[in-house]
Amino acid sequence: MPNPIALAIPFFFLLMGVELWLARRRGLKLYRFADAVADLSCGMTQQIFLVFEVGFLTAGYTWLYRHRWIEFRPGSVWPWLIAFFAVDLAYYFWHRLSHEVNALWAVHIVHHQSEDYNLAVALRQAVLSVWTLWPLHLPLALIGVPPATFLIIESASTLYQFWIHTELVGKLGIFERLFNTPSQHRVHHGINPRYLDKNYAATLCIWDRLFGTFEEEKEEAVYGLVKPLKSFDPIWAQMHHFFDMRRRSVQLKGFDKVRVFLKGPEWGHPPTPEITRAQQEKHAVQLSRREVGWLAATLALAVAGTTALLWFQETLPFGRKLALAAALLGIIASWGLLFERRFLWSRKSSAASAAPDPA
Repeated sequence: MPNPIALAIPFFFLLMGVELWLARRRGLKLYRFADAVADLSCGMTQQIFLVFEVGFLTAGYTWLYRHRWIEFRPGSVWPWLIAFFAVDLAYYFWHRLSHEVNALWAVHIVHHQSEDYNLAVALRQAVLSVWTLWPLHLPLALIGVPPATFLIIESASTLYQFWIHTELVGKLGIFERLFNTPSQHRVHHGINPRYLDKNYAATLCIWDRLFGTFEEEKEEAVYGLVKPLKSFDPIWAQMHHFFDMRRRSVQLKGFDKVRVFLKGPEWGHPPTPEITRAQQEKHAVQLSRREVGWLAATLALAVAGTTALLWFQETLPFGRKLALAAALLGIIASWGLLFERRFLWSRKSSAASAAPDPA
């Protein structure tokens, strides 16, 4: 079965192009080139690693399914209904725990680092997130949800969440009573104090309403992290909060050394201050025309290579698959070196050739 994400990649870029076009027609600047590159690089890094992990993940689910407690008749609709609601509920609890437990937040934080909000942000994912969510999916195998059914429903849930990462769609009336929408998810990405730790839904917003974590969009959301990342390095993005937790643990005493990993990320910090978009200072870098051209060319190459890796992951010999993955990760890592000015030639770029980060 082809990788559903590989099938969807052309549509991701088509819709991002439509969003960019509509935003410009409305006089809005929703994209910044460096930020979008960082978003896409995090997503590609996750998918590259997943190519080598999916066999173990699938094998674990399949083994449990062979020992299932419930047997459904062939063609029964029940496995599909159970999978739809169970996958959605499992996502809600995983997502909530990922905001309430610091060790899990260190993984999930990657998705919240962007200070913009657009469809590219939907692709900004953490390498380790699949491992933190996977244990919550395993019970579905024991209650008789076939692997293929689970894969289709889980992929549909992931793809549904792509379109809610946009500022161009307003409130959607009665649809918002049951389903997650761009308005609701803008709240989730906001660092406004009233928006923090709200709206964890994947497809259905009923869980947020039921468990008291729903918040309606009433003020303009400010995006990013309470403590900004201030970097476009995709490798550092995946690791920085782990280093921050370790640093805090070393400084603390007694059981607090462990508590810092188990409490919420806000533990030990002052209350989050009110903030508006006018007050926010977004992280930015100055890129020369040569650097923009190099980034654009290598980004196109990396997207094509990642798509090929996902498409042929079942048939490509392991050695070639490993070599392609290593080359792609090398390209992605080089972007971080450029953004952080760790390339010698980038330091020598003349001020005369400098160009602002394009929209």
